[in-house]
Amino acid sequence: MQNFDLTVVGAGAAGLFCAGIAGQLGLRVLLIDHADKLAEKIRISGGGRCNFTNREATPSNFLSENPNFCRSALARYTPKDFIELVQRHGIAFHEKHKGQLFCDHSSEQIIQMLVKECDAGGVERWQPCTVADLRQAAVGGFEIETSRGQVLSRRVVVATGGLSIPKIGASDWGLRLAQRFGHRIVEPRPALVPLTFAPEDWAPFAELAGLSLPVELSCGQGKAKGRFLEDLLFTHRGLSGPAILQISSFWTEGQDLQLDLAPETDLAAALRDLKANSRRHLGNELATLLPSRLAQAWIERLKLDASRPMPECKDKDLQTLADSLKRWTLKPNGSEGWRKAEVMRGGVDTRELSSQSLESQRVPGLHFIGEVVDVTGWLGGYNFQWAWASAAACARAAATAPV
Repeated sequence: MQNFDLTVVGAGAAGLFCAGIAGQLGLRVLLIDHADKLAEKIRISGGGRCNFTNREATPSNFLSENPNFCRSALARYTPKDFIELVQRHGIAFHEKHKGQLFCDHSSEQIIQMLVKECDAGGVERWQPCTVADLRQAAVGGFEIETSRGQVLSRRVVVATGGLSIPKIGASDWGLRLAQRFGHRIVEPRPALVPLTFAPEDWAPFAELAGLSLPVELSCGQGKAKGRFLEDLLFTHRGLSGPAILQISSFWTEGQDLQLDLAPETDLAAALRDLKANSRRHLGNELATLLPSRLAQAWIERLKLDASRPMPECKDKDLQTLADSLKRWTLKPNGSEGWRKAEVMRGGVDTRELSSQSLESQRVPGLHFIGEVVDVTGWLGGYNFQWAWASAAACARAAATAPV
């Protein structure tokens, strides 16, 4: 039986980072992952360029049933800290917008950086390797039955991620383990995911597939309300794009979405002005205020005459047109599910974990980090920052814990 100070199960962003830090702090670390390929979620993220953090990340950018839990870890390992690590490894990067940082070249650079950090800490990596059983040992710590043999480990870190994108190896192993040790699970559901609509409800808008435009989108009430100004993408089955991905983390079944399709324009005032000053047709003028395909579809939807000259348009019709575009309400019937979700909302209840160390309050020596816990970031690099911050908090705590 091999002995380790720390065994990390899951070699994604959080697991790799935690293992590397712990190894460099002097612990003997084993990193296990069941997948053939290393860190596939990092590899495909950001269109292959990895949106590895967000300069502006704060606790307010994260969702959880226990919203204050993430504060400690995020304060102790900041975006600036990770940016400095990226720079030390000579990885060129750029900011897209709203603080989102991407590699100039390839997400593979982030993976190799994390591997080098593990190598610097002498981390032993077993991959592919499955864990058949994990139990508390009579002598303290944990006995782990793996496909490469039995392990005795003083501490165990579960960094197995969420349920999103099963085709690259997503697993519920961490959630099942947490439940077996008595932990409550906040119901997992897909987040940062396209939303769908009943075919009969969406038929009038299916022809807009491929159209993208900036919108203001909101749903929910009170503290649970989300509101975003982002780009919206029409698809054959529903809506996607950054605006929908963001709001999907707030949306629950049965809720309406409220959209402003012209967020920076007072449409009612603009249409009144055009009626007074333009002889052109309604369809032509509306297409100066909105994408032409959307303008045409909306006029047809309201059964207005696109060829009517502006001075002949009724004030009531123009007001109805403006209101329907500024306050479009629609109800999704679901989402594209785990196969298209970027992350999981929900997970191990953080009220049963230490915010300082991510250690279980039920099982000493057992830690949960990254996406497997009930902390979900907005779209834009926030979930990676949670992976880095939770991993760092866990590794540092494990390195300083009494033997």
